Amino acid sequence: MVHHSGSIQSFKQQKGMNISKSEIAKETSLKPSRRSLPCLAQSYAYSKSLSQSTSLFQSIESESQDPTSVTSISADKAEQVNTEEERRDSVLKCSFTDLSDFCLDLGKDKDYTDESEHANYDRSRLIKDFVPKNNSEPKPRLPKNDMNYIASSGLLFKDGKKRIDYILVYRKSNIQYDKRNTFEKNLRAEGLMLEKEPAVANSDIMFIKIHIPWDTLCKYAERLNIRMPFRKKSYYTDRRSKSMGRVQKYFRRIKKWMSQNPMVLDKSAFPDLEESDCYTGPFSRARIHHFIINNKDTFFSNATRSRIVYHMLQHTKYENGISKVGICKLINNGSYIAAFPPHEGAYKSNQPIKTHGPQNNRHLLYERWARWGMWYKHQPLDLIRLYFGEKIGLYFAWLGWYTGMLIPAAIVGLCVFFYGILTMNASQVSQEICKATEVFMCPLCDKNCSLQRLNESCIYAKVTYLFDNGGTVFFAIFMAIWATVFLEFWKRRRSTLTYTWDLIEWEEEEETLRPQFEAKYYKMERVNPISGKPEPHQPSSDKVTRLLVSISGIFFMISLVITAVFAVVVYRLVVMEQFASFKWNFIKQHWQFATSAAAVCINFVIIMALNVAYEKIAYLLTNLEYPRTESEWENSFALKMFLFQFVNLNSSIFYIAFFLGRFVGHPGKYNKLFNRWRLEECHPSGCLIDLCLQMGVIMFLKQIWNNFMELGYPLIQNWWSRHKIKRGIQDASIPQWENDWNLQPMNIHGLMDEYLEMVLQFGFTTIFVAAFPLAPLLALLNNIIEIRLDAYKFVTQWRRPLPARATDIGIWYGILEGIGILAVITNAFVIAITSDYIPRFVYEYKYGPCATHFEYSESCLTGYVNNSLSFFDLSELGIGKSGYCRYRDYRGPPWSSKPYEFTLQYWHILAARLAFIIVFEHLVFGIKSFIAYLIPDVPKNLYDRIRREKYLVQEMMYEAELEHLQQQRRKSGHPVHHEWP
Repeated sequence: MVHHSGSIQSFKQQKGMNISKSEIAKETSLKPSRRSLPCLAQSYAYSKSLSQSTSLFQSIESESQDPTSVTSISADKAEQVNTEEERRDSVLKCSFTDLSDFCLDLGKDKDYTDESEHANYDRSRLIKDFVPKNNSEPKPRLPKNDMNYIASSGLLFKDGKKRIDYILVYRKSNIQYDKRNTFEKNLRAEGLMLEKEPAVANSDIMFIKIHIPWDTLCKYAERLNIRMPFRKKSYYTDRRSKSMGRVQKYFRRIKKWMSQNPMVLDKSAFPDLEESDCYTGPFSRARIHHFIINNKDTFFSNATRSRIVYHMLQHTKYENGISKVGICKLINNGSYIAAFPPHEGAYKSNQPIKTHGPQNNRHLLYERWARWGMWYKHQPLDLIRLYFGEKIGLYFAWLGWYTGMLIPAAIVGLCVFFYGILTMNASQVSQEICKATEVFMCPLCDKNCSLQRLNESCIYAKVTYLFDNGGTVFFAIFMAIWATVFLEFWKRRRSTLTYTWDLIEWEEEEETLRPQFEAKYYKMERVNPISGKPEPHQPSSDKVTRLLVSISGIFFMISLVITAVFAVVVYRLVVMEQFASFKWNFIKQHWQFATSAAAVCINFVIIMALNVAYEKIAYLLTNLEYPRTESEWENSFALKMFLFQFVNLNSSIFYIAFFLGRFVGHPGKYNKLFNRWRLEECHPSGCLIDLCLQMGVIMFLKQIWNNFMELGYPLIQNWWSRHKIKRGIQDASIPQWENDWNLQPMNIHGLMDEYLEMVLQFGFTTIFVAAFPLAPLLALLNNIIEIRLDAYKFVTQWRRPLPARATDIGIWYGILEGIGILAVITNAFVIAITSDYIPRFVYEYKYGPCATHFEYSESCLTGYVNNSLSFFDLSELGIGKSGYCRYRDYRGPPWSSKPYEFTLQYWHILAARLAFIIVFEHLVFGIKSFIAYLIPDVPKNLYDRIRREKYLVQEMMYEAELEHLQQQRRKSGHPVHHEWP
């Protein structure tokens, strides 16, 4: 960390050492890695800026008299707002003109001048076509954030110098003028510059452009402890053994191949993404000479500027009162209708990017990421983070990691499926079913069903074998281990990203209270242990009561889901009699398939209808709890939405997997619902085909619906907005901020919908994967589309969201771990109960031909089908037929001493199922825990690098301060020492 000058001496005493410049030179002369090379140019400028820094502050008084120097507000007005704060700031105040010896002076800021709401629009400042670059350049270059580039995008004030950092929008017809006026005056007093401009397409809309000057940036960067670069990185490398040298050579070959991999992005298209690969420390105006400042317009990135402005908007008052603070409250009460950072320009260009280069980062993101033609390319995560912030960058990093990890799962699932195809005709069970022409199955319904030959279900038996074969157990174990490996390696990937993006020591700012919470509990206050200020407090009794009411609402909605599933079950019972006597011969012959398919489609419609109701009820229950902060509200709402949608999507699947055909009774004594409808039985080939059908249809239709709602709906809305503008204004050029206003705002839930969709898909991929091995393949294909769809949506269809910071994916990681545990349990039950794996296993080693002798020339499953079917006397049905029919169960025949009672084989199978569940769960959980133990959350080399960099940062800051003080001594005529004076 960067310490103030008063603490440097104590730091040295604690270290108990004196470090000379020669010793620091030895450290910095270490061989730099490839990542440190982009900072070399900046490091050359560092020594120059450091040597000149002592002379910069001598001309403050004379430079500050320049009428064109950067100023924010007059001293008198500032003292009216915060006298004590400004007195402290005046001591540390740093004007950029004081750094003119080593910074590019690209224009002086002027004081704010209020604009009339009816001012005429100056079309000379609208977006202009990008000036083509020289075709002789060897490679395209990303435009710098200089004023020429910003001017070409039209993102400037009317003076053509001040860039636009944020946009506020309100309606002139709104009567909340006093609140807006007070709010805007306080923003100017805090140091922001504002400029009003009416909309071109709508005379009732007024835009307020916000610019944050250099002085204000410095002040709030220091207040928010924003880390900024001050020295290039150099990594310590020790000598390795010869064996490690061979390993390094092997990895170099792989790396060389990866550079030729068509999936890897062309690094020449992103030349400036690693400029910040330097040591960073919290910004301090008193130690501004420590930091690498080549250009005041590029020192703070656009994302950082937007975050600082948003922080000021959130902490500025609009009325007298403790809770009358923040732009969010003003938007809620209608004073403003929107607040957003502007996009950096158009995302399309008339000139090809290969020859003329990108216009801006948005254009580069579109060409190298959001276009559908880039579906096979890796994502430019550094550029995504630079433009949209770390929170959105982490989402796309997680989505890309999840998609990449789906590739081995999809390959293994496809191999299991093809194994079933290749061995389908050789399956003993399928052969016996297809040859059973003289075996008649008992009627599956009471009125319209007739006896059915067993060989009529030959096709269903072969299809069932595709998903229920020898590879099923292996694939279930593989997917359980895969889920653990995915989550553990994601933690390593996340730690690498947080290091690369300089988030290791970042701590989230103390959140402001929600307006609803303040309004509810403003009479009950308690001192905040962090800030030390009184704030509204929710009593524990009230919190527990509201939480119990919310939990009761959750259980009520889950019971509503179960009711919907029960309604679908009743539909299946009623309609199967109708399909069995249907006029169409195809439906009459395949009435069970028709019943299941119709029920799946109806169930999907019910699922999508209930999702709309669930969202509103989740809103109601979450607001009823009165969460204290926005993050608490988001976590509570996300958990409710996940529970609702997870139960809604999977309840029917759980019914088919574990309840369908389990409690039907037997011929002559069937169990009936309400003593009227006979419970549905499984197909003669088993219930697994129904489970596969249910999962496949719901997963496929839901992915199509989600993709339409994510992209199709915003496209239609934006098209209609553009249509209205063209209809109202002919041949009018629209400025960038107004084009952004016409785009759709980002979802009010933030990334919750995106995470929720992927987490539910993760559940589909893992929970019932033993019954549907193609689920990872469908998820992989969907995610390839999802990445580019989300990218296209963020770049072209949505306003630019606030570049927020984050270090992880939040509550979703815990949910993913919970799904991984549930997946082990459900797959164990699917294999043991739903599939015929255990009955076949028991027959093979207990009752089949292999049970008595080991030398055999036939399959161990010979006779399994006949063994798994019980006999029933047709004369007991009263349908005028004699003989015997067969049904799926292990019961005694009519001629036994205990007819229709469970046989010993039934109890053997039940015991084997229970034993399999216990062994499977313990084995898989043990493997998962062992793998989680073996894989550390942070790679060892990264852990060592982080510790070493902390050490080097302290030494560099110490040496930089020492050199600064030595230069001051030289100028004052005092003797110079190589240690602290």
